Amino acid sequence: MSEAISTTGLTKRYGARTVVAQADLTVPTGAVAGFIGPNGAGKTTTMAMLLGLVRPTAGQALVLGQPISAPERYLRRVGALLEAPALWPGLSAEDNLRVLAELGGHDARDIPRLLELVGLADRRADRFGRFSLGMKQRLGIAAALLGDPALMILDEPTNGLDPAGMRDMRALISQLASEHRTILVSSHLLTELEQVCNWLIIVDGGRIQYCGPAGEFAGSQHPTIELATLEPRDLLALADVVAAAGLDAGRTRDHLVVEVGDRDAQRLAADLNQRAATAGIVLTELRVTRPTIESAYLRMITEDVA
Repeated sequence: MSEAISTTGLTKRYGARTVVAQADLTVPTGAVAGFIGPNGAGKTTTMAMLLGLVRPTAGQALVLGQPISAPERYLRRVGALLEAPALWPGLSAEDNLRVLAELGGHDARDIPRLLELVGLADRRADRFGRFSLGMKQRLGIAAALLGDPALMILDEPTNGLDPAGMRDMRALISQLASEHRTILVSSHLLTELEQVCNWLIIVDGGRIQYCGPAGEFAGSQHPTIELATLEPRDLLALADVVAAAGLDAGRTRDHLVVEVGDRDAQRLAADLNQRAATAGIVLTELRVTRPTIESAYLRMITEDVA
């Protein structure tokens, strides 16, 4: 099977409000797929439909080769964490997993390994209700791993975490990916997903804007050259220098951002440096900025608005 998830025209409406509109997306088997979009874009609703928790208004979808109209055919092979984990606050981490294993018919002998995997082995006897948000998220992922699923669906796993918690979650997702699972992880924090994902799905206003390799999305945008001057008043003169070179530039705070297009960014940077020096302008910064998922996404959204 080449695709772990595929949808065609998947749609969800609540009355007159369309939450997901004609979504066509795929997630290749073995991919770490980032599901990116602002809050309210339709990410959670799409994931809920894939898990059989919400019935679609229209369209079709397959998960692990099975239709979402029959979730009982595939759910035992899927682990999921939607929003915050709902576990028993008075039970320990280990007891929570034991109850879930018994309810799901999973092998409880795997629990010590899962607690070790998510970094909670030394807190196995502590009550879930006393855990920090990051620890609760990690235990939720351990619960989703019961039964050794082929597909993991994680909805905003870094939401509310501090920088250290985000770092730990990135490391955990990378570890899960190394075990040859397919992972679909949603977030509105593009910089977080950029570090772990090789597949990208972008949704905005309930519509899929991009679905494909992460590198191709960022690579579809051209690099830019950023320039800053020693004297702020020289920035206008520098803009004239850039225009004389036949280039377009925009201003962001105390920088000029020069559009490179298909031209050689390094050569253009060297040429601009020479032109600025000839004009008596001292540059304090000159750098070529390569596109990231975040910058490409922001540019795409800006172009759509325009």
